[in-house]
Amino acid sequence: MAKITSPWSRDRALHLGGQKLNYPLLLPAILEKKNWGRLKNLSCFCFAFGCDIVRFHFSFEKASATMRVWTLSLLLLVLLLRSDSVHSFSEYLIGVGSHDITGPAADVNMMGYANTEQIASGVHFRLRARAFIVAQPEGNRVVFVNLDACMASQLVVIKVIERLKARYGDLYTEKNVAISGIHTHAGPGGYLQYVVYIVTSLGFVRQSFDVLVDGIEKTVVEAHENLRPGSIFVNKGELLDAGVNRSPSAYLNNPEAERSKYKYNVDKEMTLLKFVDDEWGPLGSFNWFATHGTSMSRTNSLISGDNKGAAARFMEDWFERKGSVRMDSVGFENDGIPRRISNIIPNVHDKYHKLLELAASFQSPPGKPATKISSVARRVRGAVLRQVDKPTFVSAFCQSNCGDVSPNVLGAFCIDTELPCDFNHSTCGGKNELCYGRGPGYPDEFESTRIIGERQFRKAVELFNGASEQIKGNVDFRHAFIDFSQVAVNLPKVGTSNVVKTCPAAMGFAFAAGTTDGPGAFDFKQGDDQGNPFWKLVRNVIKTPGKEQIDCHHPKPILLDTGEMKLPYDWAPSILPIQILRVGQLVILSVPSEFTTMAGRRLRDAVKTVLSGNKGYGSNIHVVIAGLTNSYSQYVTTYEEYEMQRYEGASTLYGPHTLSAYIQEFTKLARALISGQPVEPGPQPPDLLDKQISLLTPVVMDATPIGVKFGDCSSDVPKNSTFKRGDMVSVTFWSACPRNDLMTEGTFSLVEFLQEKKNTWVSAYDDDDFCLRFKWSRPFKLSSHSKATIEWRIPQDVTPGIYRIKHFGAAKGLFGSIRHFTGSSSAFVVE
Repeated sequence: MAKITSPWSRDRALHLGGQKLNYPLLLPAILEKKNWGRLKNLSCFCFAFGCDIVRFHFSFEKASATMRVWTLSLLLLVLLLRSDSVHSFSEYLIGVGSHDITGPAADVNMMGYANTEQIASGVHFRLRARAFIVAQPEGNRVVFVNLDACMASQLVVIKVIERLKARYGDLYTEKNVAISGIHTHAGPGGYLQYVVYIVTSLGFVRQSFDVLVDGIEKTVVEAHENLRPGSIFVNKGELLDAGVNRSPSAYLNNPEAERSKYKYNVDKEMTLLKFVDDEWGPLGSFNWFATHGTSMSRTNSLISGDNKGAAARFMEDWFERKGSVRMDSVGFENDGIPRRISNIIPNVHDKYHKLLELAASFQSPPGKPATKISSVARRVRGAVLRQVDKPTFVSAFCQSNCGDVSPNVLGAFCIDTELPCDFNHSTCGGKNELCYGRGPGYPDEFESTRIIGERQFRKAVELFNGASEQIKGNVDFRHAFIDFSQVAVNLPKVGTSNVVKTCPAAMGFAFAAGTTDGPGAFDFKQGDDQGNPFWKLVRNVIKTPGKEQIDCHHPKPILLDTGEMKLPYDWAPSILPIQILRVGQLVILSVPSEFTTMAGRRLRDAVKTVLSGNKGYGSNIHVVIAGLTNSYSQYVTTYEEYEMQRYEGASTLYGPHTLSAYIQEFTKLARALISGQPVEPGPQPPDLLDKQISLLTPVVMDATPIGVKFGDCSSDVPKNSTFKRGDMVSVTFWSACPRNDLMTEGTFSLVEFLQEKKNTWVSAYDDDDFCLRFKWSRPFKLSSHSKATIEWRIPQDVTPGIYRIKHFGAAKGLFGSIRHFTGSSSAFVVE
């Protein structure tokens, strides 16, 4: 038997399509079935791994005549196909992966709005990590992970890299792994390590942290194990109606000559990568587009990936439906959101009375015990028919320079007068609390999320289908840690240069004013460059900034001197990662912050100018910014925007020259890429895991009233009920705290469809579906009693028939034991 040992997987024989290569049998099978994709895979692997005669571990002399013929045929085939044309066919190995990272759906403060009253109490749809790996045979590789999370956490990145190093050695390190957040404001908080970012979550939340670290590791492992020969294509295009500038007065302070180079005051361009496996075809797509994850408001309490998380689900469903067994249900082509599993539900007859009679025979049973994996086994994704060994299609909608970009495209209005808010300060009668941005589905935030998500999805499909420019060239990367509290920056002047410095982190008064996406409280307002005497007194009780710090941040009036606050541990980061990933003519700039539109343009242009002067890159370079990546340090504005001291300027932590420092340090990385030289790694950021404090009350126990079981229906559907498309079905169960089991890769809620001929229930919709919502509540904070309400907005493309709603949960006993349970509603008819 012929065996090849791969440098990517030295502990096993080479596999293609999940099958161990048996060359004497494989080649005739390929030729007989005319499987040219597998033939190309074979030749590409041989090129990459060196299929020499010395690596065939069998005795040619002792082989049978048939084996000798096929062996000679194979060697001839390899020699013929080891040409430049074959090499260019599969210049890379590519792999994608995805895993559930949904955190605690109860009791934990949401990360993003810093609203202490925004506490998680259910699931809109689940959160996922998605990753791609691109590797050159015997060369470099890069990893990009996109999280349905508010931002990357420095501590999460540190622990993920530790795990990857333990598993793979130096194959994956902080240098070539990028971990980025989509900036949803509807995910559980408590997973960052600096005090200022976990105050509202009552400190560190271990559950939020662990599910991220575990999920990211599993995502990268899956992508690694899926590495196969393939091609990458890039495409880009304008998306005009998914973002507006929420700080236009600050943008207008940029030089007119600079503004005149751009048609819009936000970036409208989406850049998309399409990954194509040599055998299986398209594997996935990742795109970068700038718009905030704030379609869901500051009062929302359901876990949600917001517009980008929704877009990712829509596109994955669209692709799955494209390749599904049945293609006759309403979907994207008919102007609806694509369904994940419509192909498993058959069309049913129109005998309404018979359906009603049959539904009446399925009354809500008492709640009953379940196994831990019950919800995983019943998930809709697990029920979809796929080709054996084919990797799951993965689509990620990544964040870019979204600092001043809002998805609330109708504009900002005063909730008391319905008039537009003040242009310079975003206030209504001097109060910022009354000024709110409106999404396209106003006043329904779920509808706004769907619309902005669908707009990104549709543009991504267009770019995906039209992608024809192939990525070619080297894979490379550069990474450095920079202490942004003290960067000396050379600002060029005519005939000379001026050296300025960044500052230790501090936040201005306008930070507390919030934005039109989520206004703050009290009497703070955007555009405040003076401060308030009362709040300065309050500030001084916490920490009084010194004159040097005040002068360094001018004209920002300091509200919180976070960079100099060290008790009980660091309040804000000072050491931050910067990183460039290169895949052919695509260059990704990983930034640990939210760049405004113009700040991002300046950084992109500076790096592109450096790279374009090198023959190895040429002029056709695509430079994208990956925001909120590898760590988090709030905002970066231009110097001119900083002067206006709106929310973004007040949240630019390291002073007015922060952007200049980024440009200076990124151009150093770009020059190192060109020269092939390494860069100084810089000072290591702290690992503060052992110092974390948590004040979140643990789950003590769960209970039900006497005579009631977990999973019993508290409020069932009406008897003999019938619903229509667009109706809301609501069922309430006696439940337990969702923190007892996050149901990772499982589901809390499920809609089941009755297959009449088999008299069996099949999964139709679950936590991953936009139309299904899981809402958890308890009568008061420390009550052991709780309920779960599952709401199903019946889609327009639903198949008529008999349905029921099911709930999965886990209850904690007095002594800490966890018992899983399930419950079902009575059946009902959908016309």
